[in-house]
Amino acid sequence: MSLSPQHAPKHRILLTGASGTLGQNFLTLAAKAKDVHVKAICRPESKIIRSSANIELDFIDFSNKELLLETTLAYQPTCILHCAATGMHFPRTEWFELIRFNVNVSIELCECAAYVPGCHFIYIGTGLAYKDQGRALREDDPLDTLHPYGASKAAADMLVRSAAAEFQVPTTVLRPFSFTGIGDDRTRLFASILRAAQENRSMELSDCTQIRDHCSAADLAAAVMACVQRGPAASGTEIFNLGSGQSIPLRLLIEGCVKELGLSVELLFGAKPRHRFEPRHLVADITHASSVLGWTPKQPLAHALWQLAEESFPSLKLREPKP
Repeated sequence: MSLSPQHAPKHRILLTGASGTLGQNFLTLAAKAKDVHVKAICRPESKIIRSSANIELDFIDFSNKELLLETTLAYQPTCILHCAATGMHFPRTEWFELIRFNVNVSIELCECAAYVPGCHFIYIGTGLAYKDQGRALREDDPLDTLHPYGASKAAADMLVRSAAAEFQVPTTVLRPFSFTGIGDDRTRLFASILRAAQENRSMELSDCTQIRDHCSAADLAAAVMACVQRGPAASGTEIFNLGSGQSIPLRLLIEGCVKELGLSVELLFGAKPRHRFEPRHLVADITHASSVLGWTPKQPLAHALWQLAEESFPSLKLREPKP
């Protein structure tokens, strides 16, 4: 789709990861925004997502660097929003393939941004990239982890920031922590619990004593949109942690949500071990995002889960908690 300058909206966003949880929630906001047009580039195997008048879809092979650049130059985005990643669903992506996608594609998209004057590159990283500090993590804490997904995203994070400095690409790095909501219907934690309840079977879990920060995907999408509409920093790469900012043992979080929803499921805590490289304490300090973006999370996690169940597990007919 070609947009003439006089009709082009203020924000022309080239989006990856549109079929993922964060991508779907971002598109929900984008569809309602009058100053936004999105070209969502999807891998051929991606599930079909809903389009709208200001959202177009293009299915391309991400390993084709020339096609990525050709698509970027033809669209002339004001922003490349890179949400796509691999490695957080079961069965786990093979280790080297995880590195190839999460690192290589991120660098190639940053390079594409360098060919479009003034294009804002937004890289979606992860809180899993940090070294566990035993407290809420700040943006200036070191990146250091052996967790395969976290390590691949940490490598891409550092390389993107280096490339941005070298080639003067206006760049923002967003590091979301754990989240769920509409679109999170595959094999991550909360979707797995809902699926176990739907199939009337027990759910094996670790002891879930680790400290976590879980946020609504809709709230994270709102932070991403705020970043798009604000634009990049005047100089240098800006980094924002995104999360609820609340510390709670994972077991208490799960049990609280199950109780609020009236969900009938047997939870077998301690039935399986935690991932050997999983951090003990993974909580975001969101002070910077709150002060600079004017963003704070609003939706309770239980309500985000209820929305997920309504859309993807409707037979459960759960009790709606307070929004």
